[in-house]
Amino acid sequence: MAFPGSSPEERATARPPPRNPESADSTARAEQEWRPPYQSELAIGAIAEDGAVHLNAFAAALAEADEAWIEAEKERQLAEIARRREMIRRVRPAARPAGRSVIVVDDGIATGATMIAALHTVRAERLRELVVAVPVAPPDRVAAIRPLCDRLVCLHERDDFQAVGQCYDSFPQVADDRVLDLLRAAARPLAAAPVP
Repeated sequence: MAFPGSSPEERATARPPPRNPESADSTARAEQEWRPPYQSELAIGAIAEDGAVHLNAFAAALAEADEAWIEAEKERQLAEIARRREMIRRVRPAARPAGRSVIVVDDGIATGATMIAALHTVRAERLRELVVAVPVAPPDRVAAIRPLCDRLVCLHERDDFQAVGQCYDSFPQVADDRVLDLLRAAARPLAAAPVP
């Protein structure tokens, strides 16, 4: 669980113990946001690990978002997803979600593009239940995403929402090596998993 104002490392490592640790599992996925080069906080869409593309409605109005740009960006993002997936799978095998309850978490929802792409992909895996858990999001995005899952938990809906980063005291990018360290720590039993 993550809280506005926490650091990326606190967001990555804070986790309550599962009710039945033997049946609990966790994994990481590599969905990618698409951002125009002139606006680093604006996600115009996202691509899921399976190649499914979700573009936000306003993307069509952007001059850059023509068919050629979309195809080139799709190839670039798929290459990055493959790199990240290979890196993650070295330390964390893919979970088998069919027939299970799945909780999809993120550090917050801005446009919702990444979450929507992830939910469409995960939903296809015949889950028992699909839950979204985020610390912060604007109310209109919560309303748009709620029909795509069985349950949505958002700790703080902000009417003045502008970007996920505004809700944290510190919001830097997390380096790949740090991600791998955190995934290794999360794989150890809770009592023996100090934060590296």
